[in-house]
Amino acid sequence: MQGECLVSGVGAGELLFSDVGLSFMGGVHPMTGVVIDTHHPLHGQSLCGKILAIPSGRGSCAGSLAIFELIMNGHAPRALVFQHKETILTLGVVIAKELFGKSIPVICLSPDDFASLSEAPHAVVHDGRVDLHRAAPSIPVDESGSAALDLEGFELSEVDRRLLDGEFGEAGRLAMRIIIRTAQIEGASNLIDVDMAHIDGCFYHGPGVLQFARRLLELGGRVRIRSTMNALCVDRRLWQGLGVDPRLGNPSDELADAYRAMGVEPTYTCAPYLLDEAPAFGQRIAWAESNAVVFANSVLGARTMKFPDYLDILVAMTGRAPNADCYLADKRLATLLVDVPRPDVLDDSFWPALGYHVGKIATNDIPVLAGLEGLPVSHDDLKAFGAAFATTSAVAMFHIVGATPEAGTVDQATGGLSSVRRHRVTVEALTETWHELNNAPSADVDLVSLGNPHFSLTECERLAAVCAGRKKADKTEMIVTCGRDVFERARKAGFVDAISKFGARFLNDTCWCLIAEPVIAPDVRHIMTNSGKYAHYGPAAVGRGFHFGSLERCVDAACNGVAETALPGWLSANAIS
Repeated sequence: MQGECLVSGVGAGELLFSDVGLSFMGGVHPMTGVVIDTHHPLHGQSLCGKILAIPSGRGSCAGSLAIFELIMNGHAPRALVFQHKETILTLGVVIAKELFGKSIPVICLSPDDFASLSEAPHAVVHDGRVDLHRAAPSIPVDESGSAALDLEGFELSEVDRRLLDGEFGEAGRLAMRIIIRTAQIEGASNLIDVDMAHIDGCFYHGPGVLQFARRLLELGGRVRIRSTMNALCVDRRLWQGLGVDPRLGNPSDELADAYRAMGVEPTYTCAPYLLDEAPAFGQRIAWAESNAVVFANSVLGARTMKFPDYLDILVAMTGRAPNADCYLADKRLATLLVDVPRPDVLDDSFWPALGYHVGKIATNDIPVLAGLEGLPVSHDDLKAFGAAFATTSAVAMFHIVGATPEAGTVDQATGGLSSVRRHRVTVEALTETWHELNNAPSADVDLVSLGNPHFSLTECERLAAVCAGRKKADKTEMIVTCGRDVFERARKAGFVDAISKFGARFLNDTCWCLIAEPVIAPDVRHIMTNSGKYAHYGPAAVGRGFHFGSLERCVDAACNGVAETALPGWLSANAIS
């Protein structure tokens, strides 16, 4: 069968098929290629040497970094076959090919052809073609270098041409090549100016990520626009005292320093929208980090693609981005109307649970949620919703009627399109999602995890109020992660002192999806969090059982070492209208 060739090459092997999208970051072990996402149908299976057929990626922007790492260490699939055009994973392959001459073929098939792969045992992918076989022939993995750019029909500005000609150095030339390749994958025929970037690929995930940063630095890479840095694997000021292995801490520091040498600001936060200079409505930016992307697009009304890791720094080096996806007005319109039952009883666990659930429904559709008009919703609620939504969905934004700036009405969010599909959320389905996020085998709680994404100042204020006059149990621990900027403001406001008196402690620079032992003590068996995102990624990342619930339930669990296991009030039948 013939499809669209996203990356040329030849690969053959056993065909591994799933009709559920897969996040390579947090879902696939970076050193072995084994699927570690406990929520995925392929959990426990190895992708190494297989022809992997999935509808698309999902979740983290760092999927490009993860597939790049697998290609560099020899544990990648032999080929990737998608149903939807998948930029994040494809970009990781393109960069490995352009910078290091290592590659695998990538192809996108029609829905019918993709579905026909479900029972096929073996396949050969040759450029844009897939052949099915009972037994795969032996074909060597293609590791050819970069091919000539096809610029026919592609509009280049004078600056684009100068960059492509190497006038600004080899790093700029390679960056422009990869940006143009990405634009062509996205179906764009030109590039646009952006004036702010957020760099996600700055955390240490293995030797390949350090090779990439060193390579750019050696070639003279330097950002041309304001660029901020995402969270790291460690708290740079505390990791040695926490007992973190220097084999992680030292390369993590080296990687962060490489990005600083390229001019990236050491903000070390996964919530750049909490910094003083947040983007404005309509502003064109280039952000990676999935929760930041959906918040910028959906809540702030800024304009950004869901930038794959590594494309973010390349765009920051040129100030130019593909004119595609959510930069375009028609690509911001909702294609799925989701009717949500309105809760009459509400706590803050409603929003991340709903976001996680809607992401599973709208895996490749921008949704607009209706039925919640007039319900109180804060930026913190939308932050929690968006982070959980971006964990299970592949799209870059959402709309909530009456709550987000481009959804005053359903018609505004959909552009009046009559072809929008419709889905109704049920209490039963939300209950299933609640249980999915709560997988701990017992009610015991050893650690309470807060700050994924990083806590805001208002979340620190609220936590201080909930903790007032109370003390956590000796057998439990509570850790809050937040950016240095927010931490300093919370310290000045007295919130840090109040939370510390309760017995909790703070970490900066890092985020829960990147934290492991010894920060999480070896004897910790059960973790409670108010983050739908961490409740998803945590079981695979740290191998512990997870409880999910409201901030109040998290504080209660820290005080008595036991999680409240009853359903929240908003899930009871008489609490939803």
